[in-house]
Amino acid sequence: MKQKNIRFSDFLEFFPEVELPVTLTEESAVNFSAINKAIPLEAIDQFIIPHEAEHDELTEYVPCFRLPDTGNIHAIVYWKAGVLNYEYKLITYDKNAELIDGKVIAATITNGESIVRTVATIDPDWIIHSVVGEQKLDSRSPNTASKAFNLEMLATGEIIFSLNEDKL
Repeated sequence: MKQKNIRFSDFLEFFPEVELPVTLTEESAVNFSAINKAIPLEAIDQFIIPHEAEHDELTEYVPCFRLPDTGNIHAIVYWKAGVLNYEYKLITYDKNAELIDGKVIAATITNGESIVRTVATIDPDWIIHSVVGEQKLDSRSPNTASKAFNLEMLATGEIIFSLNEDKL
């Protein structure tokens, strides 16, 4: 069966613009999946999977939002749910639907021994403030060694990374 091509403008409609700042937590994905329409498989195949390093038939994608006022680029955030790996990804495209850059900006990942959680806030100036912490699964005590780092989306669509060595 021939796959239907989706226009990029139609794909973007699954990602409503949001007012910044916005914070992404483990629970945020539930809210996005409740209010946003699901992305059709054809659109996922055409605009997301070509840029994903890991994907299988169990992987799900939930549209979250589009950053406002981005000029000649398009910046979207989606939630990717894989086995023991949940990620919020910021992806930038040029006006011709070509990928510019993409980064994981928040996540919940487990390896069976610990859970690593990253929470992110995107500011109006496109600075992404992230805090990451790890907790052992066999421990009831809270994580005490969180690290903060920043990402920034430039006007070109490039997403740059800088580590802030301060522990929280």
